[in-house]
Amino acid sequence: MIYDAGMKILYGVVGEGMGHAIRSKVVLEHLVGRGHEVEIMASGRATPFLAKRFEGVNEIHGLHMITRDNQIQRRQTLLSNALATVTGVPKNIAAYFELIESFSPDVVISDFESWTYFYAKAHDLPIFSIDNMQIINRCEHAPEIYEGVRVDFDVTRTFVKSKLPFCDHYLITSFFRPPIRKKNTSLFPPILRHEILEARATRGDHLLVYQTGEGFEFLGDVLRDTGMECRIYGMRRDLTEEEVDGNLRYRPFSERGFIEDLASARAVLASAGFTLMGEAVYLHKPMMAMPLENQFEQTLNARYLAHEGYGVSAESRDDIRALDRFLARLPEFEANLARYSQDGNRALLAALDGHLARVAAGE
Repeated sequence: MIYDAGMKILYGVVGEGMGHAIRSKVVLEHLVGRGHEVEIMASGRATPFLAKRFEGVNEIHGLHMITRDNQIQRRQTLLSNALATVTGVPKNIAAYFELIESFSPDVVISDFESWTYFYAKAHDLPIFSIDNMQIINRCEHAPEIYEGVRVDFDVTRTFVKSKLPFCDHYLITSFFRPPIRKKNTSLFPPILRHEILEARATRGDHLLVYQTGEGFEFLGDVLRDTGMECRIYGMRRDLTEEEVDGNLRYRPFSERGFIEDLASARAVLASAGFTLMGEAVYLHKPMMAMPLENQFEQTLNARYLAHEGYGVSAESRDDIRALDRFLARLPEFEANLARYSQDGNRALLAALDGHLARVAAGE
């Protein structure tokens, strides 16, 4: 797609969870590579992550979640965010006026970030949404996807609907494809970081385990009973070197080491965050997904994973303790995953280029 590169783009990245930052990094590299001038507004952990890789990164206040025992603590989360807003809102206002002084964007892109969205609406600028969350509101979902959690589904859908309404287009990333129910909406495969695209998937004999939540002390016994080598990240924090306990290998986090262990794993046991799940599906790794309670987006991811036949949704401790049943079904999951493919990030980035070309042409 040929068009007048060198547009000024305001890009917002929400900082709750690193998936948004990892996905945005790929898109931002593409935009910068096309010659665009990009100003980035980010909150939370996304800010230092992106500041190491790009110029023009501005820190703003964003929402966060408090979890305990694999559950989102709703009351504590609400109170903490309310208190943080007292100091966070003035920072956002200062960032707003500083932005007006130094940057006049032609278009806005938001990865579930509200501040850039409000800027676009206040200045009548084209705005495009790129994230995975909008699938909750902009697609149809079969009743079994929200069975037993209808209240969480309704609350989450209302929140997502109110987050970035009336964008010019919604580019949604997903490894599953429910029917689209709203206009100006397109589905694309997950955005994958370069290191995943370059990884060579092999069929090893170990389990990759990633779990950072509290209340999972029992998981060690479950993993030990499998007899399989388990390469475990996140359960023992602040490790500087590997600790071995029989067939359990607790590892300090290393991006390179983690990706190598993922690419060579027989299967994955982790929470139901979208980024790792999309990477596991791409690399054809069966997964047991353990969604956070009261976090419908993770429940949605896990149930669709099971619906597609790529793994199982473990929504209770009893489900997790049934790990042997998941392992017995690995050939079935592997056969289903063998039918999944995507051409890197080509489809979404080409679509984004098309939207920007139309903005540049005044369409």
